[in-house]
Amino acid sequence: QVQLVESGGDLVQPGGSLRLSCAASGTISSINAMGWYRQAPGKERELVAVITSNGNTNYADSVKGRFDISRDNAKKTVYLQMNSLEPEDTAVYYCNMKIARINFYQNYWGKGTQVTVSS
Repeated sequence: QVQLVESGGDLVQPGGSLRLSCAASGTISSINAMGWYRQAPGKERELVAVITSNGNTNYADSVKGRFDISRDNAKKTVYLQMNSLEPEDTAVYYCNMKIARINFYQNYWGKGTQVTVSS
């Protein structure tokens, strides 16, 4: 059984930085895209950043230039470096991975980690 476990969420002041990590465990042959999503109270879940298996990245406009997504395939881990944090970045951050099954890629989600940006 595949599990994704996020870590790194915390309370941070505006302008601060955090680094989120998400590690996959279980029987995994390959992982396609890895990504981070977030959901603020009263809002829908939104894409923050995604990185493909060949390293191509895509970011939400609101985080471009401030956030950086990276991956370590050997560790089955995706990271999100968040700089210049703003109160609007406050949300639960969820990890997502598309993991190979027999004939398709299945979507897996972590349980989320809370990021709070406040003075």
